[in-house]
Amino acid sequence: MAGPLLLKGIPLLRLRLQRYNCLSARIVSSPCRPWCAAAEPTGHQDEVSSSEKSSVVLTVKDPPKYHRWDDPDYRKWKDKEEEMLRDIEPIILLVKEILHSSRYMDGERLTVADEETVVEKLLRHHPHSEDKIGCGFDCIMVDRHPQFRHSRCLFVVRTDGGWIDFSYQKCLRAYIRDKYPSHAERFIREHFKRGSG
Repeated sequence: MAGPLLLKGIPLLRLRLQRYNCLSARIVSSPCRPWCAAAEPTGHQDEVSSSEKSSVVLTVKDPPKYHRWDDPDYRKWKDKEEEMLRDIEPIILLVKEILHSSRYMDGERLTVADEETVVEKLLRHHPHSEDKIGCGFDCIMVDRHPQFRHSRCLFVVRTDGGWIDFSYQKCLRAYIRDKYPSHAERFIREHFKRGSG
């Protein structure tokens, strides 16, 4: 019983395969531009008469060239990128631990060791460090940002009792621009959040 039913389905299967083959042949050989490819004019517009400009043929852009390890410039960049990441990783880990763990309560001063590291590796590189320190430096503390109450940040506490926040990312960007000038902008673009100054 199963044999005749199976044989009856074979012509239908062949018909479906023929339709599929015809359809796929039309899709592959179609002169239409693929939906995901960007198109640009061919560059022959100067040679085309004004009457023909309305029918200028668009060509698909060359596919993007992906970097390969055999490209010496790409290898140099990746080596430098790795060096830069190793350089800033310890201070980033420390700041994230200070800000996002229970190690410090809101309004608490940093320990002497943490403060020395933050001042040396971050604050001294801030583009406006003199303005941040103002009348004199007393300590570094962690607390809630006055405008963004869900965010904790680092503050410079001045000798007059005033305090002001500073962005550790601004400090790191300035440090990177100073130490790695030829690679800084690419590194910052690829590794720092947009809009973080």
